[in-house]
Amino acid sequence: MVETVRRTGRDETEDERADRMWGELIQEIRVAQTGVQILFGFLLTVVFTPKYTHLAHTDQVIYIVTVVLGSCATGALIGPVSLHRLVSGRRIKPQAVRIASRLTFVGLVLLLTTMTAALLLILRVATHDDWVPWLVTGVVAWYLVCWFGVPMWTRQRYTTQ
Repeated sequence: MVETVRRTGRDETEDERADRMWGELIQEIRVAQTGVQILFGFLLTVVFTPKYTHLAHTDQVIYIVTVVLGSCATGALIGPVSLHRLVSGRRIKPQAVRIASRLTFVGLVLLLTTMTAALLLILRVATHDDWVPWLVTGVVAWYLVCWFGVPMWTRQRYTTQ
């Protein structure tokens, strides 16, 4: 009778695992960084348009909050690159990967809030309708499902850790 042994992991050292995880994390950050930087760039131009001075005070506050959130998201998503550069060669890659992963998660949450605020502002200015908060809530629910719900479900369903 032949017993089949199911492998539960990779045969890699802690340093090899850290190298692999760092490479994967950087690829993930590239996607998020591109999105946040494009959004942030567009947000920075709004204040210089003639329409900005005609925005209601509430919309100007939403705009300012959105720009601050976008700036914070940019900082959090670029932070892992700076972290890597400053600790490179210090033999602490496993720790750096954990810290960079946390920064990336914070950056994704800030990106979510930035996109929410930007969507709220745009729809308020474009429509002035009472259903805008409901539409924004629906889109945010979709983001939460895609960005956190499905990954957490997958993690729960297919891992034992």
